[in-house]
Amino acid sequence: MFVAPDPGLFRLRNSTRAVLGIGLAVTTTALAGFPLTACLTGGLAALLALFTVTDTTVRAQAVTTALLPAVGLPVLALATALHAQPLARDAAFLAVAFAGVWARRWGVRGNTLGIFAFMTYFVVQFLRTGTEQFPVLAAAVTLSLAVAALTRFVLWPLDRSSPPPALPGERDAPGLRRVSLRLACQTTAACAFALGVGQAVSAERWYWAVGAAWWIFVNTASRGETLVRGFRRVAGTVLGIGAGMLVALPLDGALPATVPAAAVCVFLIFYTAPVSYSWMMFAVTVLVGLLYGLMGLLHPGLFALRLTETAVGALGAGLAVALVLPVTTHAATVDWIHRTLECVRECAVQAGRRAAGDPAADPARPAAELAPLLARARMALAPLLHPLNPLRARQARARRIMALLDECAVRVRALADELAAPGSEAGTEAGTARNVGVVAACARVETAVMALLASAEPPPPAAEPDPHPALVQLHGLEAALARLAAPLHASPDAPVTAA
Repeated sequence: MFVAPDPGLFRLRNSTRAVLGIGLAVTTTALAGFPLTACLTGGLAALLALFTVTDTTVRAQAVTTALLPAVGLPVLALATALHAQPLARDAAFLAVAFAGVWARRWGVRGNTLGIFAFMTYFVVQFLRTGTEQFPVLAAAVTLSLAVAALTRFVLWPLDRSSPPPALPGERDAPGLRRVSLRLACQTTAACAFALGVGQAVSAERWYWAVGAAWWIFVNTASRGETLVRGFRRVAGTVLGIGAGMLVALPLDGALPATVPAAAVCVFLIFYTAPVSYSWMMFAVTVLVGLLYGLMGLLHPGLFALRLTETAVGALGAGLAVALVLPVTTHAATVDWIHRTLECVRECAVQAGRRAAGDPAADPARPAAELAPLLARARMALAPLLHPLNPLRARQARARRIMALLDECAVRVRALADELAAPGSEAGTEAGTARNVGVVAACARVETAVMALLASAEPPPPAAEPDPHPALVQLHGLEAALARLAAPLHASPDAPVTAA
């Protein structure tokens, strides 16, 4: 969390802006005379608007933000209307859980709107609000979303200069629809289990189990990823409970001290979310304790109950991915590794065209796309890389594969930078021997990638080139691809060689 790279200090600035936006939203609703429950609902709406809207353009972010009340207010009306009818309330909650995940078929925007719908229903259970409170809650949500939008697009338009990094989705629309439907079925099964067992544990705080089960499925694609995410959620909750006992309990809802503590938690949620799910859950758990303190409901047993309900949700998620339309970790990792290698190949193609004199060729574009693909491959490999993984041979293979993919990414970025440099010789004299060497090396890289994708042995790298920077990077890329064949194509349980 503390040493993860933060290019352009985007995480730091985004986290600071979140504290500003959410603080302004809560302050505005409080000054408008709204009760505490409405202020908390508005604060959650602002948090979600700043946290989940991750479209890659400012225009798309504005459209998604504008759609949030169109999705959230009907769900809010439904949740408050059914709050006093347990059977209907539970059935509607499961329907919203299904729809919230199924909406991911529409990409990043669908994912955002689905999360907002689910959390809107969730917050009604958290605050126990009924139909008579719907008008004031709706007004607080609308006002808070407006303040969040003002912060994001006017007061601190951070995304204009550095758009948020986005993880890649599935390959095509049919693939996205298929995956979203499978995840929706798994999530709903997990939430149904969590709802039933959670209510047996506590008739008042059962919703924590449902929330835990639902959120575990966010940004996961395989059985292993989901299990690891469940483990990290429980681990973060345990750490957060320990901190909450030391922070939230002594404060006991005292406003002057609770407000800055809550601001620190909000900052940590945004700052740690891209790099550590466990630490994000740590901050969420402490924040929940502070909010319960504000409502006068905090006591030590509440922390223990939250841990139990979280464990129930994690268990439900684990059972769902094992029994309902399971996708193995191996299938998911192979897919993302292949997509990463295809991006490396595209960069080599563009670099070769650039060296051959094509001014339209741009290796920087696929080089930029490589970073989120590599992050997604690392996420898919997380179950194998986890320190508690007992399959040591597979763990070693996964570490070797990830290290070589990281090396490929470094080489690709350096190659793109070299060819884009103002003094670069590539592309200026297409007939020179050096440019011919670059073109030939790019072709060899492309051949090596195609061999790896076909589960074949790539050709050995060429002899050491002259010290031209582009050729040095291409030679290193060839060598890394050649070394990748052994761990990538070997039997899963085979020992890793030093080659």
